[in-house]
Amino acid sequence: MPVTAIVGANWGDEGKGKMTDALASQSKIVIRYQGGSNAGHTIINEYGKFALHLLPSGVFTPGAINVIGPGVAFHTGDFFKELEQLLAKGVPAPDIRISDRAQLVLPYHQLFDELEEGRLGDRQFGSTKKGIAPFYSDKYLKLGVQVADLFEEQRLRERLEAALAAKNVLLPHLYGHTPLSADDLIGKLLQDGARLAPYVCDTGKLVRDALARGEQLLAEGQLGALRDPDHGIYPFSTSSSTLAGFATVGAGVPPASITRIVAVTKAYSSCVGAGPFVTELSGDTADELRRRGGDAGEFGATTGRPRRMGWFDAVATRYGCEVQGATEVALTNLDVLGYLDAIPVCTAYELAGGAHTEQFPVSARLDEARPVLRTLPGWNTDISAARQFAELPPAAQQYVLELEKLIGVRIRWVSVGPRREQLIDRG
Repeated sequence: MPVTAIVGANWGDEGKGKMTDALASQSKIVIRYQGGSNAGHTIINEYGKFALHLLPSGVFTPGAINVIGPGVAFHTGDFFKELEQLLAKGVPAPDIRISDRAQLVLPYHQLFDELEEGRLGDRQFGSTKKGIAPFYSDKYLKLGVQVADLFEEQRLRERLEAALAAKNVLLPHLYGHTPLSADDLIGKLLQDGARLAPYVCDTGKLVRDALARGEQLLAEGQLGALRDPDHGIYPFSTSSSTLAGFATVGAGVPPASITRIVAVTKAYSSCVGAGPFVTELSGDTADELRRRGGDAGEFGATTGRPRRMGWFDAVATRYGCEVQGATEVALTNLDVLGYLDAIPVCTAYELAGGAHTEQFPVSARLDEARPVLRTLPGWNTDISAARQFAELPPAAQQYVLELEKLIGVRIRWVSVGPRREQLIDRG
């Protein structure tokens, strides 16, 4: 199994970072292959608690090579900030390689993100304002700047001027903002290039050579299937593909090399950002689940925003596993539900007119969907010390087995706490 992909089955925030951290010891290379600083993976280990946004989650594994692939929206300032935070907490300096083909999130991407969300007002999409949508717009308009361009001053200037030509029409006329100049940007970017130089290489060749030697690779995705722009809840999606299939592009691995896909989902649902969320809870029920969730409650790793909370959604999760091509599932945060005597689970949606469906509908019909709930018995006890599936209370075991049946993919991994060792492998 040369390449294992770890991806989200839902809206993001499923616990992918913990799973990547846990499985990194089995891999020579860990690759981030899409997205940027707009989402975070939380990891807790002997060094402390970390929220990684750009760094691959293998940075805590000695000997692992951590690759930021060509599909990543790379922000230089965020990269160095994260790296410095690791070193300040005593983490040994990780081996990091940045693709020379990765493209840069530039100051004007973040500026346009903020200006556009402000213009949209109450119609905004809940952007993290990290510049991701404007970045990908430029990438596909062929106006992007690659990491390699930082080492060629004349080319860098030409790329910036090409990108700013249209932006400097929009800025004053649409947003009432002063135009920008390449001269204001290029000096800092050249300094960034000098600082990045030791990390930059042809990661495509690095990855291909590792595969030729038969080494194990781990591809780490960001967000989840329901945030994919093609298969998710468009337009409340991110701007890059969140599917395991995109790893072949964003990491630079051959399609046939991805032989294992671990889809991660929580034992309940959580969501950051706008858009339909069928099982959403409100009031005291949501507050209690949010307070108990995770190591320090359910708040976005990037934004700090309170996550929207809901019961486990089998309709959405089954769909997410299907489009990811999941070969196995990791179920996280099972321990969080230990305070409940009974646990509702969404098994179908009721659509307008009263029809029931177990198929995840197109975005245009999601607003009208209501959850059809079945109640399963809770276990009302702390399970965080369990290390074998048989050590779980019978009701907790039954909960896992029922979810497995509903989503149609084997739940191999069960997380019972935030730390690496709090993970049950069912084999």
